[in-house]
Amino acid sequence: MNALRIISEEHQSLAAVLHAIRFMLKEAAGGRLEPDPELFQAMVHYLDAYAEQRHHPKEELLFSRLRTLTDAAALDTLSAEHAAGPRRIADLKDALATFLADPRALDPFIAAFDRYAEFYRGHMMLEEEAVLPLARQLLSPADWREIDVAIAAEEARPAAEDFTTLFSRLVACAPAPIGHGPHPFALTP
Repeated sequence: MNALRIISEEHQSLAAVLHAIRFMLKEAAGGRLEPDPELFQAMVHYLDAYAEQRHHPKEELLFSRLRTLTDAAALDTLSAEHAAGPRRIADLKDALATFLADPRALDPFIAAFDRYAEFYRGHMMLEEEAVLPLARQLLSPADWREIDVAIAAEEARPAAEDFTTLFSRLVACAPAPIGHGPHPFALTP
């Protein structure tokens, strides 16, 4: 059941970035933090690229096997949400681009982020509370071995970028108490 650990750890990483953005937006709106445009860009990029390139493909491996054992509506809901993910993140990127072009557009960026974060929180909760317990209940040891091998192969697949390093850089630059900064985020290290 290594797959469950990996998926849960990835949820924690994604949730940490969501929390960091929420914290920084709250502080910026309150005038207590000067927004770091490059850090916001990098964090939104992480939510997009990591979720789409590395995280969702692993979940779909698990969902695929579960579909052979159950017709749980949650699986279809989650797959539809994965398919809608690019549109949701595009809306967030558009609001970020507007804010970057006009720093007075912070409130629309906050509103777009809140919509995205609430959606993503609900999405992960559905996975954690409905699908992962269902997997624990229905999958056999042989199923888990097969899924673990498939997810290990997915993890071994070369990534377009080093997400572990990117996450570490985000933490290093984010302001305390959510990170080790604040330090300016440079798009190139």
